Amino acid sequence: MSTPFESATLLLRLYELRREPTMREARNWFALQFNPDTIDDVTQALMGPNSGHFRMVTSYWDMAASFVLNGAIDEQMFNDANGEQVGVFGKMEPFLAEYRTRMGSPRYLAQLEQVVMRRPGAKEQIAAMREWFKKRAAATRT
Repeated sequence: MSTPFESATLLLRLYELRREPTMREARNWFALQFNPDTIDDVTQALMGPNSGHFRMVTSYWDMAASFVLNGAIDEQMFNDANGEQVGVFGKMEPFLAEYRTRMGSPRYLAQLEQVVMRRPGAKEQIAAMREWFKKRAAATRT
């Protein structure tokens, strides 16, 4: 298990990585433009011009969650310092089972799923995030 200082140091490093220009662009795309309604929307994102953005965001948060699960970052500190992972998981969760089957990747985003679902009030937070994304997407269409 990491010390509080080690956890804080890794969290700051993760934050620095989120500020990198390409990652910032990918995060903006994922948050604002990626609004899947079906598994086909997800696979189109994976295969389309924003494939790099999709993979960058999802793999980043799954990697960060793996640090938590393996004791490199304290889970409470991680959750206190971050919320974006809930939104990423919230967008992907309705499609995970089918995605895992289609792609032959039964553990896809398993680390992220575990960390998010262990948060107190996770289901309510996910539902609130989905509603927020839905309203935001509707507002940009009009």
